[in-house]
Amino acid sequence: MKTKFFLLILFIFTLSNAQDKKVPHGHYNTSKFRQITDLIPPPNEYRNAAGAPGHAYYQNKADYDIQVELIDSKQPKLTGHETITYYNNSPDDLEYLWVQLDQNKRAPNSYTDQIKDDGSNVMLRPGKYISKYTNLGYKGGYHITRVTDTNGNPLPYTINHTMMRIDLPRVLKSHDKIKFNIDWWYNINNFAEDWGRSGFEHFKKDDNNLYIIAQFYPRMAVYDDVNGWQNMQFIQTGEFALPFGNFKVNITAPADHILDGTGVLTNRKEVMTPNQYERFLKATRTFDKPVMIVTRKEAENNEKHKSNAKKTWKFIAENVRDFAFASSRKFMYDAMAVQLDSKKVLAVSMYPKEAQPLWQKYSTRTVANTLKQYSKHLFDYPYHKAISVNAFRQGMEYPMICWNYGRPDQNGKYSDRTRNGMIKVITHEVGHNWFPMIVNSDERQWMWMDEGLNTFTELLAEQAFEKELGFKLNSRGYPKQIVPFMKGDQNKMQPIMNNSDLMYNRSMTAYSKPAAGLYMLREVIMGHELFDKAFKTYANRWKFKHPEPADFFRTFEDASAIDLDWFWRGWWFTTRVNEMGINKVQRFYVTDKPTERIKRMAKMYGMKVSDFPPYVSLITEDSPDFTPDLKSKKNVLNRAKNLKAFLHENFTKEEIKKIKNPKYFYRIELVQNGELVMPAILKLTYKDGSSKQIIIPAKIWRFNDKKVSKLIASQKEIVKIELDPENLTADIDMSNNVWPKQKTKSEFEKLKEKSKF
Repeated sequence: MKTKFFLLILFIFTLSNAQDKKVPHGHYNTSKFRQITDLIPPPNEYRNAAGAPGHAYYQNKADYDIQVELIDSKQPKLTGHETITYYNNSPDDLEYLWVQLDQNKRAPNSYTDQIKDDGSNVMLRPGKYISKYTNLGYKGGYHITRVTDTNGNPLPYTINHTMMRIDLPRVLKSHDKIKFNIDWWYNINNFAEDWGRSGFEHFKKDDNNLYIIAQFYPRMAVYDDVNGWQNMQFIQTGEFALPFGNFKVNITAPADHILDGTGVLTNRKEVMTPNQYERFLKATRTFDKPVMIVTRKEAENNEKHKSNAKKTWKFIAENVRDFAFASSRKFMYDAMAVQLDSKKVLAVSMYPKEAQPLWQKYSTRTVANTLKQYSKHLFDYPYHKAISVNAFRQGMEYPMICWNYGRPDQNGKYSDRTRNGMIKVITHEVGHNWFPMIVNSDERQWMWMDEGLNTFTELLAEQAFEKELGFKLNSRGYPKQIVPFMKGDQNKMQPIMNNSDLMYNRSMTAYSKPAAGLYMLREVIMGHELFDKAFKTYANRWKFKHPEPADFFRTFEDASAIDLDWFWRGWWFTTRVNEMGINKVQRFYVTDKPTERIKRMAKMYGMKVSDFPPYVSLITEDSPDFTPDLKSKKNVLNRAKNLKAFLHENFTKEEIKKIKNPKYFYRIELVQNGELVMPAILKLTYKDGSSKQIIIPAKIWRFNDKKVSKLIASQKEIVKIELDPENLTADIDMSNNVWPKQKTKSEFEKLKEKSKF
């Protein structure tokens, strides 16, 4: 019985010990340097592991034959007829087609208005108030009057806000095509009263309208390998996802209007006066300055004598994703030729007299600079022209044409801010020809892929233009400019990798932060040569195609042999911040005498210290092995016998004479108080006043992302160390970035200094 009792007690004791024993808990890989395979889709036959289009990549195509008439009346209207030829190049059979109806964003009781949170204070321009809250004023949205096949048979369709589904009488087989017709009309909105990407601006003084017309025709949605149909509703924030195609567009407008748009104007000689046509031909041969094609006098004459006749402008555009145009009797028109590496293109500006003299002086020159610089960094501009149109408070882009703000006051005077803002917006909007008009990303989903990449390239173009202009443009995209945003409320901050319609602060999240990230990559992480090759490779791989984020990330690593997953994960997929600092700096001294560590090692291996291999040790002043003689400025090699002997045994006298012998050693301990990992940029200032910069790669943090140390060997005494003095890594607190620590003046000292008492 006692034996059984003993065994029971032993079992309970053993069980108790097992329960008390601390068993280590496993965890998933939490390294900030782990690969981003958990965040991006795997490669496949459509998009390969290198970030390039795969062997089975496809994209559908839509061709348009469009006839529209611009009716210039008190409530302007646009009527249209189009024939769409849709090519199903996908491996899938399609039961129906999705067509975008962007104008329905302005329809009564639109989805956009329904989901809008108006907040506590609402500010509306008078025209917007009337149209929104009364039964008067503008009534927007498409009026679809006919959808038929080529034989005139009606095709059933369903309109869901800004999307229209056309149900096909038979399945559209893979690699087959379909042709169908749509007739429509809509009232054109006054964009100066009710902001929009297109519409008209009314000038009361001369009772004329300026039209910038886009999203004016029902247009095909994208069908691809990633989303199937990209039929997310257009609520205005997320922009466009569009297939490429060929356009034939005839636009009828008042006969005294000046009009231009996407594509080649095939009847220019018919629609311009003989003098205007001759000036146009001269502009195509003039590379040094813009040539006035429609003069101010001609534009003012058109304003006064309104024609009741009509004129049709005929365009053809090949391999574009969209079409837009501008028309007004108020337009002046100038142009100049631009020589790129492979071709000649035309830079064009259209503007009313209200934009003078600012636009004639800067607009076309800005277009020309943008064409040159973007072509240099990406690929030569493939189209024959790029047009900048002046419009009230605008900044919007379409293939070959864009609208931009910037006007002087009534006396023709303008501030530097107005001038610089105009140059910047023209550069940005013309630059959108590359992203996303040619490198055709999905704007409805990923705003950063066009706005962020374009903002960065804009910065490079503006840096080049500043030298020519002789003044600073204050380009955005520098890392230090986003520090206030990064220090902001995390509750209203989302990662760059976020849907366009879900961003609190689009300007920072989709424009500035990705641009700053690319700037860091080029200036700090990759260097110009590797970055420029990767950026150009991405652009050329995906021009006239539909890239996704993973294609961008993979291409950069594929073309550079640099693992950037840590950077994409931290900067693109999180809202983490960088707050790096210098924790401490220690001076080290060289000795070849056996240290306490060597004695312990010798004992551990059962050796005598005298039999232990010769070592050179670096020790601090507070080490038990430190002796005052180590502070001597005497040559380290002469002071350390083992080093001197090694040199004489392994090198010639000539080689020894040329050796650069460090006399000073410093260990810099860095801390990361934020959650990002970043390279450490160190500026070392020496006692003689000279300085040097070194960059420690981010992977120094791979085993400890909170604290790391780096030993610096120097021939000269270092008196100051600065961590990222230009703030190229968006450090949110620079107060701990200098050694020795700078003495901070008290408030009393500051007041005393200011008051001089």
